[in-house]
Amino acid sequence: MKAFVPESVWKTIFLADQENIGFWKLLENVVVAPFTAAMTFIGSMGNIPIATIIASSGVTFGGIMAFIYSDLMVPPIIKVNAKYYGKKTALYIAGVFFIAIVITALLLHGAFASLGILPESAKQIMEENPFKVNYTFWFNMLFIGLTIVTLGLHRKFKKSNSEMHMNHHKDSLFMNIVTYACILFVGIGFILHFVI
Repeated sequence: MKAFVPESVWKTIFLADQENIGFWKLLENVVVAPFTAAMTFIGSMGNIPIATIIASSGVTFGGIMAFIYSDLMVPPIIKVNAKYYGKKTALYIAGVFFIAIVITALLLHGAFASLGILPESAKQIMEENPFKVNYTFWFNMLFIGLTIVTLGLHRKFKKSNSEMHMNHHKDSLFMNIVTYACILFVGIGFILHFVI
């Protein structure tokens, strides 16, 4: 897609070269993104790489989120809905999704901006060192902690169930080895991050 569609097209569609229009640029990005996603739809997995391309063209965070969420209202899904529910209902569902996508993208952009964690432009990110202690680092630490707590609860539940002689599937040795190898890998990566 990047090879066939010049960056200037994305900048024109999303008003990326327009400066100092604030909310109006955000609103335009959020409203236009679902239609752009419908025109460039190549599958659920394909919209993320395309979102990366438009992000590097200067599209707002809200516009990128609207583009990604638009997976819910692409032509193939509308066609399936029309087949099962009729054309009128399918268009109604698509309209509800469109309104929900626009509102959600605006709220996400506003929330991230008010917390000061609005992602920087993709071009700036590519020029900087991606490894730094910021909110993503702390989210990673939080979820590593939650994973450890969850594994502990699982072990406790498994032990209490084995004492009650309940019939549950036994864990395979392979699954345990893979799980602990992954935890060890994350732990070593965490330690090396601060050492190197």
